[in-house]
Order: sequence, then structure tokens, then C-alpha cells
Amino acid sequence: MKFNFNKIASFLAFVFVLSACQSQSNLTKNKSNQNVTQIFLIGDSTVADYSGDYEPGKDYMKVRYPIMGWGQVFQPLFTKENLAELKPFLKTDSVKIIDKAKGGRSTRTFFQEGRWRFVFENLKPNDYMMMQFGHNDGSEKHTERFVNIEGYKEFLRLFVTQTRQKGGKPIILTPVARNYPWKDGRLNNVHGEYWQAPIDISKEMNVPYIDLNKLSMDFFTTKGQEYVSQNYFMNLPEGKYEAYPKGQKDDTHFQPDGAKVVAEMVFAEFKEIIKTDKSN
Repeated sequence: MKFNFNKIASFLAFVFVLSACQSQSNLTKNKSNQNVTQIFLIGDSTVADYSGDYEPGKDYMKVRYPIMGWGQVFQPLFTKENLAELKPFLKTDSVKIIDKAKGGRSTRTFFQEGRWRFVFENLKPNDYMMMQFGHNDGSEKHTERFVNIEGYKEFLRLFVTQTRQKGGKPIILTPVARNYPWKDGRLNNVHGEYWQAPIDISKEMNVPYIDLNKLSMDFFTTKGQEYVSQNYFMNLPEGKYEAYPKGQKDDTHFQPDGAKVVAEMVFAEFKEIIKTDKSN
């Protein structure tokens, strides 16, 4: 499926104008959270929180565990000690992570399905919005989610622009590494241009970015392919987990230890961004 860049640009320009009108009800609702900084996470399955109401009516421990996105274990990193360290830079009493990432979504489908609307309507001044896409955007064989590089960039621009319209602070992430290809003991890039595009937009729009692709490739390389495959990604033996009685071979999604180490990478970079944010 091919997408006409000019049509995408025209459509998004219309959206910018339409969304500039804010409802009074949202402004009133946001006043109750003045001392809480919200951090919205948007993206795909590698960011998602599979617990809670991710799949209504289904028991996560029975049907999905041990799969975890790094966003699922991001909140616990905002301890009192860590918040105290950030207090001079992050003026808030507490941080609330709102993970709206969903498996299988590209920038385009995340927007088209109305998932972005929830984030936009609930953003308040000085909230953060962290976006990590690319896995599904670049999947040409899945035409229902694929978006070409120019479209990918345009949707990233949309999320940045509308976050700023609400007084929020966008942060762009490159897509986290998959567990392939390995060559000569080193994990290499599998995302092609979809690695560079978020960096291009961050520089174009003066937005902080976290190069999670490079960070994760480098870290996984230090641990080695065998360790990473067995402990970080969803490569599971038969009979160990109720949700995967026949086992699983999956080099994209994380087990708990993989989600945790990626969340720690993101948190470390987030702290550095906070400390250099001149608008705080």
C-alpha cells in the first residue's frame, strides 16, 4: 500500500487547525493534577503495558505473561530517592506514567484509531510525552500498518506539534533493537532508515531524543547473543509458562528482565534530558 505524501501533509495540516480548539472541560479536569507530572508513553508492543486493562476480560498472568513492554516497568523507577535527585529540575510532587502504547501500531494507525486523541486531550502544561515507533511503520509486508519514511516523519511532527500546543514536552525515541541480526558477536541495526528518521525530526524541531536503538544494541552486545536471547527476549522453553505451553521463539518482545533493562536505559537518558531542560 502506497501513501501519497502530499495528501498526508494536507490532512495533518487540517488536523493541526482543528485540534487547536480546546474544551473547557479538559482544562478544568487538568487543574486537579497540578502537582503531578504526567509522562505519556506512546508506541508499539515493545513499550506497552500488558497488565491491567490492556486486554479487557483476560487474565494477563494466564494469557500473556511473561511478555512485557518497557513502559510496564517504567513507573517503579520514579522512586522518592530518584525524584529527590530530580527535584531541582523537575518541579513536581510525583510522576504518573500513562502508557498508551499498543501492539502492532505504527505512527499512522496509532493516530487513525483515535489513540492519540486520548493523549492530546489529557496532556497538560509541563507533562512529558515520549514516543517510540518504527517497528511497525517499516513493515512493508504488513500493508495495514506500514507507512513510508516521509509519512513516518510527518506523524512524528504531528505528535510533537500537538504536544507543544498543550504546553507539553515531547521526547522522541528511536526504535528499540530487535535481537537480530548478530554478526561477529555484535548486534546490528535492523530498522534501516526508520532508525535515523526520529533523529532527523528531533534536530529539525529542536526536540530532545533518546537513541534507544543504539543504546540497546550496544548493551545487548556486551551481554552476548546467548544470554540476551534466553533472558531478555521471548524465547521460552516448553511447559514453563501457562500462556505458552509449547514454548515461544520471539526476538522482538521482552521478558521481564529485558523490559527492565530497557526501562533503565530510558530512565537514565530521561534524567539527563531533565537536567538540561532550560524550560524547567
